[in-house]
Amino acid sequence: MNGGASRGPRGPEPEGARAARRQRFAAAARAERPDLALLCLLIAAEADPALDEAGIDAAQIELDRLAGLLPFRPAEGPVTAGGRAAHRPSAFGPADWARHVAALLGTRCGFGGTAADYRRLESSLLHEVLRRRRGLPILLSVVWTEVARRAGAPVYGVALPGHFVVGFGDPHGSHVLADPFDGGRPLSGEDAAALVAGATGARLDRRMLRPADPLEVVLRILNNIRAWAQARPEHSAVGLWAVELSLLLPRHPAQLRQQHGELLVRCGEFAAGAAELEEYARVVEAVDPAVAAAVRGQAAEARALLN
Repeated sequence: MNGGASRGPRGPEPEGARAARRQRFAAAARAERPDLALLCLLIAAEADPALDEAGIDAAQIELDRLAGLLPFRPAEGPVTAGGRAAHRPSAFGPADWARHVAALLGTRCGFGGTAADYRRLESSLLHEVLRRRRGLPILLSVVWTEVARRAGAPVYGVALPGHFVVGFGDPHGSHVLADPFDGGRPLSGEDAAALVAGATGARLDRRMLRPADPLEVVLRILNNIRAWAQARPEHSAVGLWAVELSLLLPRHPAQLRQQHGELLVRCGEFAAGAAELEEYARVVEAVDPAVAAAVRGQAAEARALLN
């Protein structure tokens, strides 16, 4: 995959298919219990329109299959969790779960990452991470949490600044942290602090260790995709669809409207981009008139390109 998107080098995708997929994404994001795996796969389908319903089902089945390779207490029988197959938790403690999942996903299956994975769009696409078993920390953490959850583990994502990890156990009590990017390496408090300091220079705050909300995870994945595209002007279309999906989330930064307008202009959609910039200027004017004036200037420049 070379970073193509619905407006990219693969050629135009039928508008109806894209609209239906985005409607499904918006509905999934507003569900009472958002299906993180589904949302990640719908993001992936924006980059790879060949990822159809059968492909999405195949990825979910692979997560189920991997979960089935983890131990559980069969006497308690299967249950349903989030619409997917799962099992009731066994008597494992947090460290036991972390060890079993690391042995399966990190050692046996080879899920992990390297610096080179930050340069690949595939590293942010769940179906490709399942295929290649390589990815960014946040996507590898999605694999870990989705697989472990299906097996009944008390697992959650932890959105450390600059490096996503997973936790097992009670986030407010007994728990352990693991780094899926490093094959599931156990993390002490000092290790977590070093990750935060290395990524941002900040000190570890206990609030950073809280369980990540699924929609926060989705927005962070989309932010990563936008950052990837921003560094590659030839892939502005990728940045555009990443912003458009972000705007479908129930909560998103207002400034995304400005970025959306700028990307529309960059992709040659001058009228649409100008209209979006003008709308953002209207929203922001009450709190920052100077920014509103500058954005209106951007809109005027975009409209001038139509002449």
